[in-house]
Amino acid sequence: MKLSSGIVRRVDELGRIVIPIEMRKELNIKVKDPVEISLEGSNIILHKYENRCVFCGTLRPAIKFSGKLMCNKCLEKINTQVNEDE
Repeated sequence: MKLSSGIVRRVDELGRIVIPIEMRKELNIKVKDPVEISLEGSNIILHKYENRCVFCGTLRPAIKFSGKLMCNKCLEKINTQVNEDE
């Protein structure tokens, strides 16, 4: 989805910009919600941050290991692979 508002914002002294309210509403971003920032070529991409499994992308993963989130299904696959390799 590409929603162009035609609004131009300036970056302040601290590197901040204001995300237009129309876009925040569209993405259901509320005050204090985490937002993920990434680069794609020469574009800065903002995503509403959601906890996802690092392997399959499932929402609300159950386990955190070495700072990474994973779901039970992927953990079971890893355990199966490790047991087969032994």
